[in-house]
Amino acid sequence: MGVRKDQRNLTATEKKAFVDAVLELKRSGRYDAFVRTHNQFIVSDTDNGNRVGHRSPSFLPWHRQFLLDFERALQSINPAVNLPYWNWTVDRTATASLFAADFMGGTGRSSDGQVTTGPFAFSTGNWTINVRSDSRNYLRRALGAGGRSLPTATQLQTVMAQRVYDVAPWNSSSTTGFRNALEGWRNGPAMHNLVHVWVGGDMGTGTSPNDPLFWLHHCHIDKIWSDWQRANPSSGYLPTGNTTNVVDLNDTMTPWGTVRPADMLNHTAWYTYE
Repeated sequence: MGVRKDQRNLTATEKKAFVDAVLELKRSGRYDAFVRTHNQFIVSDTDNGNRVGHRSPSFLPWHRQFLLDFERALQSINPAVNLPYWNWTVDRTATASLFAADFMGGTGRSSDGQVTTGPFAFSTGNWTINVRSDSRNYLRRALGAGGRSLPTATQLQTVMAQRVYDVAPWNSSSTTGFRNALEGWRNGPAMHNLVHVWVGGDMGTGTSPNDPLFWLHHCHIDKIWSDWQRANPSSGYLPTGNTTNVVDLNDTMTPWGTVRPADMLNHTAWYTYE
């Protein structure tokens, strides 16, 4: 069982091991499969139709399995590697250590958004964007562009104060419930969505896993869910059955075919958070 750490607590050796495993996964071609899968579900998930990975109660268990698959892929390269998480309520600026050249690299240049520092810069020759919606084959970011701000600790407290997991209509317009407060209330805190927007570039698209920041961001989302579960042990996954276009507690989630939300409620057999 692995331990997922706040990225600020990683040693230099742990950072390098994580980066090296990500680069090897990319070199082998296995990384791009994760990008394709995520983009497929971004496109197919809709508020008023079938929804599995996004805009729905299964947003959290779906991404928990997605993260677990990615972590296992990294561990097939280096068994010592675990996913770290990015606590964006603390690391809130483009000068945070997260964006140093020895880890994630910094923001993109103003002319075209291209990331030019760190191991995922196009100039290294190790990070060409292959799954894309346009002709640009380099990683792009625009950290904090347009005066955007990352979610605050106070906003997160509002999310954590929700006592019910999710509510009808089980989509992005649900105005109460933990899941959509965390994922993206249209007029609320929208923790998850705000971070994608703040990073910008590739993180603002369906192919957001092209940016390795995706994994650290979603690892923190998963940790927040874990914290909420521990604080609300009697508030289980909803809905539990017979809900149109929504994955119920014991329905299976595509693309896995055998994994249900019920199977993903307790992560402690696979990993814990420090």
